[in-house]
Amino acid sequence: MADLTVTAVDDDGLLLAVEDEDRALDVLFDGRRIWSFWSLRDTIESDTTEGAEAERRIAWPERMLRFLHGVTRLSVRDHVAGTVLYDEEMSFGDGDERIAFVNKQGLPIALDKSGRFHPEFSVRSGDQLEPLLEAMHRVIAVLEEEGIAAFPAYGTLLGAVREQDFLGHDSDADLGYVSRHVSPAEVVRESFRLQRALAVRGMATFRYSGGAFRIDVEESDGSVRGLDLFGGFFAGDGRLYLMGEVGVDFREEWIFPLSTVTLAGHEFPAPAEPERLLEAMYGPHWRVPDPAFKFETSARTKARLDSWFRGLSPFRRDWQRNQAHRKADVDAPASDLAGRLAADTAVGTHVLDVGAGRGSDALHLARAGFRTTAYDYVPQTLRKAERVAGREGAPLDVRMLSLTQLRSVLAEGARIARQEGPRAMLARHVLDATTELGREGLLRFAAMTLRGGGRLHAEFATGEGEAGEGLYPVALDGVLAAIGRFGGSVVSADVEPGPRVAPDAPSWSPGGEDGERRDDPMTQNRWNLFATVRAQRLRIEALETEVAELQRHYVRVAELVDVVQELLIPVAQQDEARIAEAIEAFEKSL
Repeated sequence: MADLTVTAVDDDGLLLAVEDEDRALDVLFDGRRIWSFWSLRDTIESDTTEGAEAERRIAWPERMLRFLHGVTRLSVRDHVAGTVLYDEEMSFGDGDERIAFVNKQGLPIALDKSGRFHPEFSVRSGDQLEPLLEAMHRVIAVLEEEGIAAFPAYGTLLGAVREQDFLGHDSDADLGYVSRHVSPAEVVRESFRLQRALAVRGMATFRYSGGAFRIDVEESDGSVRGLDLFGGFFAGDGRLYLMGEVGVDFREEWIFPLSTVTLAGHEFPAPAEPERLLEAMYGPHWRVPDPAFKFETSARTKARLDSWFRGLSPFRRDWQRNQAHRKADVDAPASDLAGRLAADTAVGTHVLDVGAGRGSDALHLARAGFRTTAYDYVPQTLRKAERVAGREGAPLDVRMLSLTQLRSVLAEGARIARQEGPRAMLARHVLDATTELGREGLLRFAAMTLRGGGRLHAEFATGEGEAGEGLYPVALDGVLAAIGRFGGSVVSADVEPGPRVAPDAPSWSPGGEDGERRDDPMTQNRWNLFATVRAQRLRIEALETEVAELQRHYVRVAELVDVVQELLIPVAQQDEARIAEAIEAFEKSL
C-alpha cells in the first residue's frame, strides 16, 4: 500500500503527502466520524518547493466552518484499513470549549455523501430506528395492496446485503420498485397514485420528481428521518431505469421473483439477485465500504431520467441553500410593489402572495388587514412569518405551491376559485426566478383565481438593469404576450431603465486565420467540408433538443391525466363532498 501521511491541519483544511493510490479517509472529532473524502479525487495540488515531496490540500467543507471554533482531538484514518494517519489535540478559531457537531435538537450529526449534515445511523440506537423499520414494512405493505412489489434500494440494500444492517455513515432509508409499465408517462401516473395511497393513510410525503418522493418518518425521540421511494421500469430496450442514478442493460429475472434480505434483524423483500442491482448502482467495487461515494451517472442515463421524470422543482436546492433567502428579516419594510398593491386594493380582498420568500411582504399585508395566503415551493422559509402572524392575530396562511407542477397549480387554483370574495395576487421576482413552465404556471394560477376582475401585481427583471442573485431576466414583450394568451389584459407596465449588455456576436471572415483566400481549390474544399460538418452538427443538436422537448411532455401528460381522473370527474358529477375530498387528498400528495 502506498504511503500517505497527513502533514498539517489548520483552520483552512488538511495537507497530505500522497502517492498514486487513492484512498477513502475519515476525519474524526473527539473519536466520532464527521466527514470523509478521497485522498486524490477530492484534493488539489499544493504549492511545494522544488524537490519536495508532492503534497495535496483539501479545504474544510463550507458547512463545517460554523462548527470549527474550539478544541478537539482530531484524527484522520484510512476508512478501509482502519490505520490512523493523524491524531492530535487541536484548537480552531478563538473558542475554548469542545467542538460539538450537533443540530438544534442536540442530536449528533455528520456530513453525508451529499455534503449535508444529518444524524447518521451510527449514532442512533435500535429503539430509535425501530419506527423507521416499521415504516418501511408499512410502506411496502401499502404498495403491495396497490399491486407494487417494493424492496430496499441504494444504500439501504447495500447495508442489508453487505452488513445486514444500516450503513453507519448513511442518514436516510431507500426503497425502490420496478413498474410493469413501459411508458414513462404511466410510470409517473403510477408514482402519483402511490403517493396518494400513502398520504391518505396519514403519511407525510414530499415529491422530488415524477418518479420519486420521500416519506417523512418520526423516530422515537421526535427526530424526522427520510424514507425515499424510487420508481423504475424497463424501457423496452432491455435497459432498466431506476430513479436516482440507474440506467443499465438488465434482465427482468434479476429482479423478479423477489427474494429476501435481513436488515437490522428485520426481513424485507429484495431483488432476485440483489448483487447485480448493487453493481448497477455502485459499480463492481460495491463490496468495499466508501462513505465518500459519488455517483458517476452516464450522460445518457442522466439525460433520459431528466427528460422523463425531472423538472418539477427547478432551482429548489439553490433556494434552500441561499443564506440571504433563508435568513432575511421577516420584519423588513414592505416592498414598493406590496405597498402599491395595498394602496390599490379594497379592504376585504384575499391577497395571494406567490413566491413569498421569507414572507415580509405577506406579513405586512396581513398586518394591514388583508386576508393573506403566502405561497412558496420552499414553504419552510415562511414558518417564522407564520408564527409572528399567529402571535399578533394577523390573518396569514402559509401553503406550498409549485408553479412547475401542473397538478399543484390546478389543485390549488381549483381550491381558491371555489371561495367567495375578491382576490388580488402579488408575484415579486417570480417570473424571473423560474423556468418557462413556471411562468406558465403563475399565469395559469392567476387566470384561475383572478377571473372576474382580480389583479396580478408582478415585478421582474427584463435585462434593462442588474438582476439579483438567482434571477434570470425575461423579455417584457414575451410576458405581456403570455398574459394575453391566458385571457388577461395589462392595466399598466412600468420599466425601470438601466444599462443593457449584449453579448458579442460570432462572425466568420472570408479568409482563414492567416488570411488564406477561399478561392484556392484546396482551401475551398476544406471550407466546404467544414461547412457541411458544422451544418450536420447543428442539425443533430436541433434533433436532440426536439427529442428532449418531446420527452419532457411525459410528465405533463401524466399530470393532466391525473388531474382529469382525480379532480375533473368529481367536478363534472357536481358532487361537492367528493370535490372537497378529492382536492384535500390531491393536495396531500403534492
